[in-house]
Amino acid sequence: MSITAVIPVREGSRRLKNKNVAPFAGTNLLINKINQLKQIKEISAIVVSSDSDKMLKMAESQNVLIHKRAPEYCDEKTKTFGEVVAHICENVSGDDILWATCTAPLVFPKHYREAIALYKQVLNDGYDSLISMEQFKRYLWDEKGPVNYELGIKHVPSQQLKPLYFCTDGILLAPRKKMIEWKYFHGKNPYRYILDKRSSIDIDDGLDLACARAWIDMDESVSQIDPFFVETEG
Repeated sequence: MSITAVIPVREGSRRLKNKNVAPFAGTNLLINKINQLKQIKEISAIVVSSDSDKMLKMAESQNVLIHKRAPEYCDEKTKTFGEVVAHICENVSGDDILWATCTAPLVFPKHYREAIALYKQVLNDGYDSLISMEQFKRYLWDEKGPVNYELGIKHVPSQQLKPLYFCTDGILLAPRKKMIEWKYFHGKNPYRYILDKRSSIDIDDGLDLACARAWIDMDESVSQIDPFFVETEG
């Protein structure tokens, strides 16, 4: 099984200009992710896919492969997201694809190694892919009111809420040909690889970037405390 790590980056960013090359950890987000992936021996190739000549030159300077995308596969209007995923997977090699976004800079090599080891196991257990998620317990509302708890006498502490999950987009693993078939980066029965809050951060705006910069050097033992079992007043 050969694994190709794909780092998708593009020129435009609506919320944070030049997000993918924002300064981070003494370099920038793109090169930081390349450096992380280079430490994983299970990865056969690293490919940066972009419409940006600047970012592609950065990738070449790091001795990784590049895939030049046409503008229509980056403008978020001409082609659907599914078409973009299929297009990238059709233009790289490898049995399996590790979709590794550089905007998840606190997903470290140890996480990728663990996820890859699990991926090899869970494919034999009936799962079709692996995705990273963060588990959370929060009081949620929609336009009609609470969706996962009741008001009044039946209100329960957050620790007793049923766990919910959101996709972090930090790690996505699936067979390359399946990604092309699905036109998506995971299937309908993915294995949930749970990351903690620190590792789950995905940079979308300036506040996310500030948090990632603040958290990169924090004591890792702090991030491993399970928030569902921390006693609080009240």
